[in-house]
Order: sequence, then C-alpha cells, then structure tokens
Amino acid sequence: MKKTPPDINLNKKSERREFLKTAWKILGLVAATELVFLTFNLLRPGKDQKKSKTAANLKIIGNVEDFLPGSVTPDRVNKVYMVRQKDGGFLALSLICSHLGCSVLWNEEKKQFICPCHSSAFDRLGNVINSPAPRALDYYPVTIEGGKVKIDTGQKIKRKKFDKNQVTYAI
Repeated sequence: MKKTPPDINLNKKSERREFLKTAWKILGLVAATELVFLTFNLLRPGKDQKKSKTAANLKIIGNVEDFLPGSVTPDRVNKVYMVRQKDGGFLALSLICSHLGCSVLWNEEKKQFICPCHSSAFDRLGNVINSPAPRALDYYPVTIEGGKVKIDTGQKIKRKKFDKNQVTYAI
C-alpha cells in the first residue's frame, strides 16, 4: 500500500475548499440577484395597458333614437351615463366618482351628478362643480355605426375637464 505524501492531500483538500467557496459565492450572487429582481417587479407600478378596439370592448348601448336630445341615461351594466347633448352629440361618462370611486347619481332637478359619499358634484358634461373630487368624471370614446351607439369600455379616459372633442355626433 502506497501512501501519498501529506503535501498532496493538503493540496487536494485546499483545492476542494477553494472550489466550494467559489461555488457558494456564485450561488449567493445568483440568489441575491433573483431577490433584487423579484422585489423590483413587486414594487413597481403595473404597466398601463391600452386595450385595442376589439369586439369584446365595443359595447352597444342602444340606438340613436333611444336617447332624446338633452337626456342623461344610466347604463349600470357598463357603469356609464350616456349624455345626449341638446345639439344631438353623445358623451359617455363613467358613473364612478373621480374622488374615491363611489357611484355618482344623476339629479334631474339640479341637472348634476352627485356623489353620495362626499358630496362631490359634477355638471352634465362631467366637470367638477363641488369638490373634493380632484378632476372631471372619466369618459369613454363613443362611436356610432349603423344607428347604434357604442362605447369602447377598454378605453376609460381620465380628464381634467370637458373638451368639445369628447362629444361624438351621428352623421
């Protein structure tokens, strides 16, 4: 039986030890990188995804004739108020208050949308009349095809105030 000199055994042990130290350092670095990546992805805000106009997003609200000029019609299913202007234009307003997300109600006497939670009030165009709501009611793009009024529920648009370009007219 041949015995290896003690120097060779020490070299093999130290080589093994150095290899294991290096391997653990690499594994630790990989684990730390994964932890940083996971933390970053959990804490960053989600991407604002613009949904395309698909058949699933376009909802038929009714026929043009169903909405009298000067009327405000609620659609609780799609969470909108269809506002028909006196000149015939259409505006689809979200029925969700821009303050804390309560459902606003249309008050026909006052011609205002009223939020029952904190008494915010909005005019028939969705502009803020009474705070604490910080901005106007959101709106949805309206399209009119073949006498049908449609809204794109995938494109709820935040706004500061009413703009005449938000109104759609039947041709």
